[in-house]
Amino acid sequence: MSSASVAIPVITPPGQGRGMSVFGDEVEFVITGEQTGGRFTQWIETTHPGGGPPPHYHTREDENFYVIEGSVEFFQDGQWTAVPPGTAVFMPKGVVHSFRNAGSTPLKMLITTVPSGFETFFDRCAEEFAKPGAPDMERLVAIAGEHGIHFVHP
Repeated sequence: MSSASVAIPVITPPGQGRGMSVFGDEVEFVITGEQTGGRFTQWIETTHPGGGPPPHYHTREDENFYVIEGSVEFFQDGQWTAVPPGTAVFMPKGVVHSFRNAGSTPLKMLITTVPSGFETFFDRCAEEFAKPGAPDMERLVAIAGEHGIHFVHP
């Protein structure tokens, strides 16, 4: 998304965002880069118990998390830290991080990436998950790399 695009006012009522399933999570985009002129993307992500991405870093965007409900642990600086609902977390681009649902109920977070573009990454991955059979993990890693997302071993 070009930062030269025009931003428009947005009001997204509960449950009215653009939804998808990807990586075993439910995602609802409540504000997209198309609406913000490329400034940011915001979504609500519901992660099932035990779920969460492997440690990774972004070369393009900063990532902000706000824990709405559930039990979550964040990985940063080589260690996992448990945080309660109501916690805000900021992970700047270039920092290796992850999160995991450490509880027995769904984890719900509001996530914002600056600048926008994460919705395009999720769209492409959702297409891979929608294909018959198991997802092609090598293809998903390649798509992530094309979007400046790189996985690492902790």
